[in-house]
Amino acid sequence: MAPEASSIDAPSANPIPPSLRIEVLQELADAAASLANKQIDGFVTRLADAMLDAARTAGEEQAKQLAASAALLKRNRYPFYYVMSERLGAALHNEVLAVEYPGTVQESAAVPASLPPELEVDKKLCLVKAARAIETENTTRLTALNIRLASLLGREALQTAQNPFRPHIFLSVIHESWCEFQPDAAAHHLVYRMLGPSLCLDLAPVLHTLNMALIKRGIVPHLPASALVATLDEERKSAPGQDEAAMDPVMRQLRRLFPSEEKAAAKTDRALDTDFPSLFAEDAVHATASRNELMGFLSAMQRKGAAQSGRTAMPFQVEILDRIRREAPVGALSATDTSVINLLKKIFGMVFADDHIADEMKAMIGALQVPVLKAAVQDKDFFFKTAHPARRVVDLMARLAVGWDRQKGNADPLYVLIERNVKRIQQESEQRMAVFADVAAELMSFIKRDETATEQVLVHSIGNALQQEKHDQCVKAAKNDVAMRVGTGEVVAFVETFLEDKWVNVLTLAYGVKEDKPQAAENAIKTMDDLCWSVKPKITAAERKELLAKLPSMLVMLNKWLDLIKWHGDDRAQFFTELAETHASLMRAPLELSPERQMQIALAIAKHAAERRAQRQAQQQPEPEPDEFDQMVDELERGTWIAFKRKDGSEMKIKLAWVSPMRSLYIFSTKDRQEALSISAEGLAQALREERASVVSISGLVGKALASVFGAESANEAALEAKPAA
Repeated sequence: MAPEASSIDAPSANPIPPSLRIEVLQELADAAASLANKQIDGFVTRLADAMLDAARTAGEEQAKQLAASAALLKRNRYPFYYVMSERLGAALHNEVLAVEYPGTVQESAAVPASLPPELEVDKKLCLVKAARAIETENTTRLTALNIRLASLLGREALQTAQNPFRPHIFLSVIHESWCEFQPDAAAHHLVYRMLGPSLCLDLAPVLHTLNMALIKRGIVPHLPASALVATLDEERKSAPGQDEAAMDPVMRQLRRLFPSEEKAAAKTDRALDTDFPSLFAEDAVHATASRNELMGFLSAMQRKGAAQSGRTAMPFQVEILDRIRREAPVGALSATDTSVINLLKKIFGMVFADDHIADEMKAMIGALQVPVLKAAVQDKDFFFKTAHPARRVVDLMARLAVGWDRQKGNADPLYVLIERNVKRIQQESEQRMAVFADVAAELMSFIKRDETATEQVLVHSIGNALQQEKHDQCVKAAKNDVAMRVGTGEVVAFVETFLEDKWVNVLTLAYGVKEDKPQAAENAIKTMDDLCWSVKPKITAAERKELLAKLPSMLVMLNKWLDLIKWHGDDRAQFFTELAETHASLMRAPLELSPERQMQIALAIAKHAAERRAQRQAQQQPEPEPDEFDQMVDELERGTWIAFKRKDGSEMKIKLAWVSPMRSLYIFSTKDRQEALSISAEGLAQALREERASVVSISGLVGKALASVFGAESANEAALEAKPAA
């Protein structure tokens, strides 16, 4: 009888030295912040929509607050993104410091305005309730993360309340960001009551990624086997993207190619109950024997390939997979194994056919064919999961190989890195397939160090780009504010022109100083609204009295803002002359009007406004719909190489070194990290559209190869189905 497994075979001591623990924790904080930041823009949309929904059933006063807050969010996405991303990064780094060095956590920036005592208690209760609900939805991931963090820290246990990535941290940051962003303290209580599993950042991918990062670091603590296996199975089943993957045509094709692989593996790998198996277990015995024979044959081929590595006789080892298929022992290759070989031929064939990868790099990557084949034969997740260690190694090496500087030759650190890790895989993969995870982690560490070094070189350019993006977002918000006023058609023509030509600059300035002077934008918007109201007809004595009361302060604020944007001269004098004449005409209009006449005037004003609104809409050019090139630009990742055509027809191959937070600006660098080009998202999409630029390396070469294989097969099947019968 097989002995009962009580624990997973894992090192009892913490595998990460204490001196490196804080570095690992900081990396986890960076990863969590990066994943969360990508969700902020979508969260803003959902929060604004939730506010508008709540406004429909709220009382009059709160409905106004909710509607105004929703409009504020939609107009100022970038300022909110900036506030929340900054607060989240600081909060997570403070938390990891606190868990490593208890009692040393630093205080985050204070919220601009605190809530009244009764609301402060209500906020705490609401956030605790929301956090518990999110914890319940992510119990498995949080439990696993608690255990792995405890192992990393060398502790027996870590409670969720001590976990630096617990849901309560993210919820608190959302509330604090809203309070800092919203200048109206009376509206600070609106957000925390809405938060919960349906309105928060999605923590599932964040927690999943943190668990996977610790696994790759070797953090696999002692646990009862059943508990750890259940945890890993639950993570695997609930990993982000599973539903989408099921709908992916490539995934459907793979499942057709490798049907019931998990069941077959379980059946083949199960232990025999006795020393003398029955006839019913004979299939399992034969299958195990064939698999052992195949693995032995592949190991011999691997050792032979390692001995020949670097020889000119087999520059890319392009025939090695065909040789395996021809020379494998009879019966050792199943139909599934043959399919694995065919897919790997396509994957490595894409590497060998890429003109942007040097032959020396192709030779080294080609030397991985047998070790990768062994990994894929043993675990078909190689084809299903982008995070599979062996698959990541192939993807990362192909991505890095494009950037090798041939002029530096084998002295280039990139060449040394790939050569060393190829040899390491050849030597160690026979004993431990975990070497792929180690190599993938080292490659990612190299990429991160290179990105950090590039950022340091480009720090001035990045600073300018951040300022430019901030300015662009401020201009966009300003134009939106003005468009909302003039779009109604109720604003007289000369004020409409003034708002579009001059007040956009005022609002842009106000949004630009919002971090230092949060009331500036509110003041500029109020002045604009007062101006629009002041030129509308005043047909009652009360309205005219109100106009006379507001005019002095409004004119003072108009002049102050116009001084700030340095608008002087005859045009400014002409505007105020027209404004004064308009106000005078409003005051001179007949006052004693019958209700019928007042109704006629109101209808005439409404008709005129509708006509102007229709005229403006007819003159406006619709924004172009995003196409495949816009989507391509939006999906580009740092480290991607782009080939730009010069005027003389030659190509300039440069790497995407930095992407702005709102993905509106892109900075490219040369192989020696010098800035080569700064371009907007629209400009880059247009260059791709006009074939003045082309993407050289796309992250996920394996996925691209599989899509190519199954895309061709699907096209052939569709053609056969469409072909009329003879």
